[in-house]
Amino acid sequence: MAPEPAVDGASGTGSAGAGRAAARLAEVTVRAPGRVDPLIADVSLQLAAGERMLVVGPSGSGKSSLLQVLTGVIPFSQNLESSGEVHLDGVEVSDQPVVQRSRRLGVVAQDPSAAICLARVDEEVALPLENHGVAPGQISGRIDEALARSDASALRERVTGSLSGGEVQRVALAAALAARPAVLLLDEPTSMLDPAGVRAVRRAVDALADEGRTAVLLVEHRLDEIAGADGARGLPERTVALDAQGRVLASGPTEQVLSEHAGTLHDGGCWLPLDSELLAITGHPGGLDSPAVRAWLREQSGAVAGAGVADPVVFEWAPGARHGDGRSDAAVRDRGADRAGWPHEGPQGTDVLLSARSLIVGRPAPGARAARGFARRRRAPVVEPVLRDVDLELRAGEVVALLGANGSGKSTLLLTLAGLLPAGGGSVTGPRPSMVFQNPELQFLAHRVRDEIAVGLTGGPDRIDEIVDRQLRRHRLEHVADREPHRLSGGEKRRLSLAAMLAHDDRPVLLADEPAFGLDRRDTVATAAAFRREAAAGRGVLFSGHDLRFVATVADRVIVLADGAVAADGPTLPVLQDAHVLRRAGLELPPLIAWLLAEVEAGAEIDAEAEAEAEAEPEPEPEAEVALPGTVRVLRALYAAGSTSPRADTADDPGARKAHQTAPAAPPPASTPSPRRSEALR
Repeated sequence: MAPEPAVDGASGTGSAGAGRAAARLAEVTVRAPGRVDPLIADVSLQLAAGERMLVVGPSGSGKSSLLQVLTGVIPFSQNLESSGEVHLDGVEVSDQPVVQRSRRLGVVAQDPSAAICLARVDEEVALPLENHGVAPGQISGRIDEALARSDASALRERVTGSLSGGEVQRVALAAALAARPAVLLLDEPTSMLDPAGVRAVRRAVDALADEGRTAVLLVEHRLDEIAGADGARGLPERTVALDAQGRVLASGPTEQVLSEHAGTLHDGGCWLPLDSELLAITGHPGGLDSPAVRAWLREQSGAVAGAGVADPVVFEWAPGARHGDGRSDAAVRDRGADRAGWPHEGPQGTDVLLSARSLIVGRPAPGARAARGFARRRRAPVVEPVLRDVDLELRAGEVVALLGANGSGKSTLLLTLAGLLPAGGGSVTGPRPSMVFQNPELQFLAHRVRDEIAVGLTGGPDRIDEIVDRQLRRHRLEHVADREPHRLSGGEKRRLSLAAMLAHDDRPVLLADEPAFGLDRRDTVATAAAFRREAAAGRGVLFSGHDLRFVATVADRVIVLADGAVAADGPTLPVLQDAHVLRRAGLELPPLIAWLLAEVEAGAEIDAEAEAEAEAEPEPEPEAEVALPGTVRVLRALYAAGSTSPRADTADDPGARKAHQTAPAAPPPASTPSPRRSEALR
């Protein structure tokens, strides 16, 4: 077949860009029945062999849909209409179903657990090799190669049902790499990974580019982590940015797109590499090496508690805009939201809401069955321990983060505390908690978003409708209120699971398993604000996560798991400053956190010592409000900051630019977890 002609816009221009395209989309539009606006609209891109391309955009912009058009899931497996052309390896495949396209593709889906088919890891990685007819004598070596590239060699003989979320992502990547596809599609492949796992993904993608055979199309929110120390230069060489309407906002060389459109992407709700984010917020290039940027950060750290954190604004609305019903931004904010966007920090409660003593945590042993009836109450179930001798307390009004490497037992501990997994020993005491699952789809019980939020609520119809409407508004779900939960985007599903769980005001404990993974910037900020709001109302929040910036922003205390036990339990910043604990748990500080702890907190300690010497009897802090550490002030100011760099869509309009520069960018508070298939959590 003749080589594919290049296309404008997002065309690949690498070494093979003028030859046959590994993947090409031409004017692709996807529509859902009954929905006026398309999911994606008139998107064109071209990817050459050995080329890497990044796709960015806010939650719901159609990033995953774009990949599903390439795989054929849209339109052949989903009730969606697709138009335009799809080419793989120089062949038009628009009429080919998923199974025919799969010979050219490797895919790591947004929910990799949904693709796990077989009982053992080596069998799972072997499956695509067998489907592709690889000679039996080569399969074992190919399995070893793929697992090594994914930093998953130690998992080769593991049972797939025993893997953590991050371990499943590693195995899914290995299975995608094993068949050596022409095109590798990665949908948020680092969302649940620890630092070692993120490095493995980065190495694997770089190696494919160096080999020059496989084209890589990457959808990712965690740009800072996937980029590594090189910043934007460490990302795929080309980027396509989608706006909230699923249209191409910008395409071209990654550094150029992120630099020229930093303000637009930031205010649209996208995460950016740190240098680009700081450019968008401060207007100064150079990142942490810039004296002007460092001065801005120090200024934020010196503000009084709560200062510098702007009012939350709903992202879809332009600053200061008035809406169709005549209300202003301020009028449509939740009446209970704090003017600063974060609840006032007060002394944490002394009431212990949830406690564990000498807890043994693990998964039920394969094939083992717990005794039934009376015997079950008398004898501990058979489990394979992951953690032993866990002692912890969760108090009213505090937010606690659970940290550790993939497979350290974070999810298993949360499920045990929620009563959804049996303990191998020890005790858990406390009221029935709400629980947000790592995979929100496991919790969905209803056929409409509004009905999902209403599951388990008590009271009259008017009261339930009031709560549902409140949660839809707080979590930006009003536009999908009547949609089927499983048809939502990944970010929308997570917002729904949080909204449904936070609807239960009568449950004083919230457990959340990686609540921020897969969220764009605005929804991460909203989730952080929701956790602080719930704590201010007296709820105790315990969540797991890998995003240490989110942790440092929102958590009062951290519990670190390593080597099958609790390695540390204490206030967030002191624990994050403990290099021994970080090494033991496989944790790495992001550059921003490391700089703040070294520059801001070290300076704060010196200032505190000087004040103590100068003032024999300093005035006590008002009990109603606790001074925040400088690092936390900076992080919250960054979360709340709108861009000051000129946006591509306002650069020629001085009035628009002025309004843009004065706009805060933090969204309304988000909510918390959701239920499970069992009504137990509702």
